[in-house]
Amino acid sequence: MFTPKLLETLKGYTRIQFVRDLLAGLIVGIVALPLAIAFAIASGVSPEKGLYTAVIAGFIISAFGGSKVQIGGPTGAFIIIVYGIVQQHGVSGLIIATFMAGVILIIMGIARLGSVIKFIPHPLIVGFTSGIALVIFSSQIKDFFGLEITSLPSDFIKKWIVYGQKISSINYYSLAIAVFTTLVVFLWPRVTHRVPGSLVAIILSTLIATFFHLPIDTIGSRFGRIPTSLPLPSLPNLDFDTIKLLIQPAFTIALLGGIESLLSAVVADGIVGFPKLRLCNFTKFSSN
Repeated sequence: MFTPKLLETLKGYTRIQFVRDLLAGLIVGIVALPLAIAFAIASGVSPEKGLYTAVIAGFIISAFGGSKVQIGGPTGAFIIIVYGIVQQHGVSGLIIATFMAGVILIIMGIARLGSVIKFIPHPLIVGFTSGIALVIFSSQIKDFFGLEITSLPSDFIKKWIVYGQKISSINYYSLAIAVFTTLVVFLWPRVTHRVPGSLVAIILSTLIATFFHLPIDTIGSRFGRIPTSLPLPSLPNLDFDTIKLLIQPAFTIALLGGIESLLSAVVADGIVGFPKLRLCNFTKFSSN
């Protein structure tokens, strides 16, 4: 039976737990802010789209999800899929495909297809995840080195050809900030685990870039003013032809979301028996 974990967690909830959760939520929120913006830009949409998704989807996942130790939010595995859908069908097509994927996930959860994950070969998951990491890595080279490139091809090989052609346009200030941020994220855990290295990197890199007035792009200079409020909800135009066109991307989103959620649920909850996974764990869109 679908039972949100929140209802169970609130029973016997103490003040000490609230203080700890508040601190954890504050840290995660600060870290998730630039992460959501970065995922939105990498997916081919404007930064505020990532913020809307992080706020709304994160709240829904936490309120109705089946785990109390997972954080709902954007996931890197969807960058490539979302980018392809946006390029072909636009943002409205992405919204329709996402709704369709949600319906598919609910149907799969009711049919108890979560146990099917135990038949997926582990090397396949490792290879799939490594491939996505490589594609995401290649898509960030332009901004990491501050290369002056107007548009990038979606093909992996063609991307690197363009990088080679534009390598002389490196912005060494951007490169220095990027390297510094990376080093802080990786080395900070040696100092303490209480404060995430990503949070420290965000604060230090922002202060350095602002104080020294470094000639590098910022979110404001590249994309303009970010809206300070959520947009009014609206439904995209939907017809049978659109559904037929987006059924394949919707299945891709649903399968990847289901697999990622189940795998992360197994790790986070310490569940050994895959068939015992709850419906609410399977219908979670994605968690990282």
